[in-house]
Amino acid sequence: MQPPTRPRRRAVLTAALAATATAAGCSVPEPRRSAPTADPAPGKPIASARTRRALLMQFAAHPDDDLYFMNPDSQRLFDAGVPLVSVYVTAGEHTGVNRIAGMPEAPPDRAAYSAARHQGLRQSYAVALGLPPFTPWRRGTLALPGGRRAEVDVLAHGGRRVELVFLNLPMHTPRRYTALPALWEDRALELRTHLPAGSPVTRADTYDYDGLVGVLTGLLARYRPTVVHTLDPDPDVQHSDEATRRRDSEQPGYADHGDHTAVARFTWAALCRRVSDAVRDGEPIPAFTTTAFRGYYNRHWPKNLPPEVLKEKAARLVPYGGDPSWRCGNPSGCGDYGVGGDRPLTNRKGWVRSTHHRWPGARPVLAEEPDGRLAAYGVLGLRAVRWRESAPGGVWGEPEDLGGGPLAPALGSAVLPDGRVLLLGVRFAALDGHGGADRREVVLLEQRSPGGPFLAWRGLGNPERGDDRGRRLGSPVAVAAPGGRVHLFVRNADKRVSTRVRAADGSWGPWRTLPGAEEVQDGLAVSVDAAGRVHVYAAGRESVRHWVDGRERAERLPLSGSTVASADGGLFHRPPADARLLGPAGDTGLDGYGEVVAARSAALGTVLLGTDPRGRTAVRAGGRTRVRTAKGGAAAPAALHLGARGATVVGLGADGRPWSWQP
Repeated sequence: MQPPTRPRRRAVLTAALAATATAAGCSVPEPRRSAPTADPAPGKPIASARTRRALLMQFAAHPDDDLYFMNPDSQRLFDAGVPLVSVYVTAGEHTGVNRIAGMPEAPPDRAAYSAARHQGLRQSYAVALGLPPFTPWRRGTLALPGGRRAEVDVLAHGGRRVELVFLNLPMHTPRRYTALPALWEDRALELRTHLPAGSPVTRADTYDYDGLVGVLTGLLARYRPTVVHTLDPDPDVQHSDEATRRRDSEQPGYADHGDHTAVARFTWAALCRRVSDAVRDGEPIPAFTTTAFRGYYNRHWPKNLPPEVLKEKAARLVPYGGDPSWRCGNPSGCGDYGVGGDRPLTNRKGWVRSTHHRWPGARPVLAEEPDGRLAAYGVLGLRAVRWRESAPGGVWGEPEDLGGGPLAPALGSAVLPDGRVLLLGVRFAALDGHGGADRREVVLLEQRSPGGPFLAWRGLGNPERGDDRGRRLGSPVAVAAPGGRVHLFVRNADKRVSTRVRAADGSWGPWRTLPGAEEVQDGLAVSVDAAGRVHVYAAGRESVRHWVDGRERAERLPLSGSTVASADGGLFHRPPADARLLGPAGDTGLDGYGEVVAARSAALGTVLLGTDPRGRTAVRAGGRTRVRTAKGGAAAPAALHLGARGATVVGLGADGRPWSWQP
């Protein structure tokens, strides 16, 4: 076991390091200078789909974060043949005790415990590849910016490949303070890495704030992922007594582990810098999508994975947890023993029983252009983009940069009576660290003419006062009502619903909060009924909440495990831990999990779009369910358009290219 990590103060980085300053793209802190502002200007080139290959890159704080929080999404892409690179920022050494149920506690050995957890990951991913858990990996070192090194373990089988990258920063400082949150706040802090027992890396390195952002940026530049999975940079406010907070390993005031939040913020800062570096160097914008996953949030809300999906997800943790009787060939241990067997399913915290996206609704936004072609809008490289059909029928052109970045992955939208499109997003207006600004704002992009160019991006502010509360902003959703008004809704820091209304003349009213005291989840559903009334549904702790034209309805609705959908004023939801999708008339027949889209037209009636238990895109219409069986993996949920061609489903592949399906 190596000696305790000692943070130390040092002088501010030399001016030479200022050469890495970003010129555009995001607010990322640089030495001795103010952070650059967000870069909403459109028109930059984007990396061509012809020159990139699909690759999933996930960034975790601890060994097991990906298994608990990013699955089954990661597993679905992996099963589709998408190569995986998984980066673990901390060594996961914690107290150094690998607890064995029913046995006396062993003396602490941080190097051994870290090595045992890494072995557990190798076991889990070997099984995911269809190999025996103790299959040998190729273990080596990876050169990083600043002369640092990381361990990289590689295994390939059957055309699939996984790389595990271990940076091995410590979880704690000598006084037991959580190290990474301190590193985010304090630019003068340095942390020394922990070396796991048996690691091919033989020398400890030091990291400061800029060093970690630089290393993560360098990894993004090296691997060039098309899909990035992160943890939650802005977890919910959570009020609990101190004993409960400590027992549940949550940071003061928020529903997640402090390491999860810090690593997510470092990762988003690196994503911003990666885009900024590309702009500075005259390169195209990197074409990647992002998904952030909630962490300990999972234990505070109804569970959302049905038994079939839960069983599959929990099975990934069994080889990770391992068992002290296993003969894996690693002298330090064969996994994280406190997680093995049935413990993920019996743990009272229930983290494994849900998978929640930080920004639900990150699917393409679809609009029909005057000539009948479809346009799809999304977020690529943290910027809004537009794809257009080359001809009606699903042949898509290259993405057009609309700017606005850096944006969260979910866009809201509304179509005005004259056919013009409004796009609404959440911008990372600042992400400074070291006590600087950390600001989110709702932004608007308004089309100048139907099917044509757009006006400049416009800020709509934030319903919250102060950066800290403003970071808890949810995904924007919007709907156009009769008379030309547009209603915008977002979840706020109090876990209630804030709204702002655009009048027919284009002016926006003030932010206000819808009545009702019960807390709700993000993933709001809006629709307009035949009478022109605006309906809003949100999944609460005890039941779904319902507002009509801004007034809460008194009826008692059922409890939903996750996000909800609405069409023509009706509600569609899944009960907790249940595959059934229920609608106004009962069971719809669309079994599955995850987010759902509902739409209605006179010709087709109600059409439902979701994900079946195997993670495939499925449509329910006319009493039949149709499943898309094409290979390749999806980077985000699909979108639904009802028009003259019938029902058209558009999704974004793992390679960052849109696909179309007419079931």
